[in-house]
Amino acid sequence: TLPLPTHYDPRRVGTLFAADVAQATIAGQRAKLTPASKDQEKIALVLIDAQIDFIHAAPTGTLTVPGAIGDTQRTTEFLYRNAGRITSVIASLDSHLTFQIFYPTWWIDKNGDHPAPFTLIGPDDLKQGTYQPVLDPAWSVEYVEKLGASDKKCLCVWPYHTMIGSVGHALDPALFEAIMFHSAARRVQPIFLAKGSIPQTEHYSVLEPEVKYAKHPQGGLNTGLLDALAKNDLVYVAGQAKSHCVLETLRS
Repeated sequence: TLPLPTHYDPRRVGTLFAADVAQATIAGQRAKLTPASKDQEKIALVLIDAQIDFIHAAPTGTLTVPGAIGDTQRTTEFLYRNAGRITSVIASLDSHLTFQIFYPTWWIDKNGDHPAPFTLIGPDDLKQGTYQPVLDPAWSVEYVEKLGASDKKCLCVWPYHTMIGSVGHALDPALFEAIMFHSAARRVQPIFLAKGSIPQTEHYSVLEPEVKYAKHPQGGLNTGLLDALAKNDLVYVAGQAKSHCVLETLRS
């Protein structure tokens, strides 16, 4: 394994700072590693939603996963130490808009108020009129019923998180520097995958939404990503969170 580069400070993992891309890439170039294109054994590292809103403590992180800072430190150091063997880095970015079916903006109760974060909405809630959708009512009812009829999770109203354009949407800066180091050292582009911007469905898995939505280009199974992953001899998966996006990616 490789030594950790001198610019890396584990105490900065989980803190907000401007990632030094120039320093990270110079350090990568100075490592003088073999280009990834020459790897005989292909190894992919898939980073799932390693974003500020999931990793950093409140108030910076709006949906903090317990233990995420420790996870991210271990992942960052794994990438640095194994940069000479990891062929490609694929990082997903949970990417949300103001109106999504899992946000308070989408629903109102009998009093016209929006539900609080972490409210669960099931088919019975819609039948009894406890909650009603503000947007796309026919699909909203169909969606909740499909979730209820499957082994998928019940619809959860989440706090606003990883909003496109927000600080919380960005990757943890320390991990981002490690990605830049690897990219420069192995002469390979990192791959960033946006997910979660379909208003009509949750999108935990990197590979597919919770309920297929044919009207959107990302509304089905991402066979291109599956094909790309299949070309590797080993695939490592890390990120947030074991209960949701990591779990559903592995299930897919």
